[in-house]
Amino acid sequence: MKPLKRPVRRGLLVAHVAVSVSWLGLTVGLLALGITAFATGDPATVGAATRAMKIFGDWLVVPVALLALVSGLVLALGTPWGLARHRWVWTKFWLTLITTGLSVFSLRPGIDAAAADEAVDINLVIAPSVATATYLFITAISILKPWGLTRRGRRLRFSASSAKSVDARSPRQTA
Repeated sequence: MKPLKRPVRRGLLVAHVAVSVSWLGLTVGLLALGITAFATGDPATVGAATRAMKIFGDWLVVPVALLALVSGLVLALGTPWGLARHRWVWTKFWLTLITTGLSVFSLRPGIDAAAADEAVDINLVIAPSVATATYLFITAISILKPWGLTRRGRRLRFSASSAKSVDARSPRQTA
C-alpha cells in the first residue's frame, strides 16, 4: 500500500484513537449494565438494563468494532509501522480481529437473548469484563510499543541497511 500523506495519516490516527476509546467506553458501559442486571433482584431493573444493552449492541458494537479494525489496518498498512513488522502491531491486529469477531458472533447474540428473556446469566458480566481487559491491554501496548521487531521486520530492516551501505560506497548518486 502507498504510504499515507501526513494530513491523511494524522486525521486517520485521530479517528482511530477516538473510535478505539469509544469501543472501550462502550464495553465499560455494557459491563456496568451487565453487573446491574446480574446483581439486582428487581425484574424491572433487569429488563431496563438488558434493553439498554440491546440498544448498545444493536446500534454501536458492530460499527465501532469494525471502524476500529479497519482504521487500525489502514494505519498499519499506510505507515512505516507496517502490519507485520513490529510484534506490538501484529498482536494488536490479532486481538482486535478476535474481539471484533467475538463481539459480532457471541456478545450480540447473548445480549439479544438476555433482552428477549429479560434474564441475565454470568456470561453478560464475563464477556464485557474480558473485552475491557483486552482493550486496556491493547491500549497499553499501543503506548509502550514493547517486544521489538518480528522476524519479517528484522529481515526488512537488514535488507534496507544492506542497501544503504552499498549505496553509501557507490561513487554515483542513487535515487
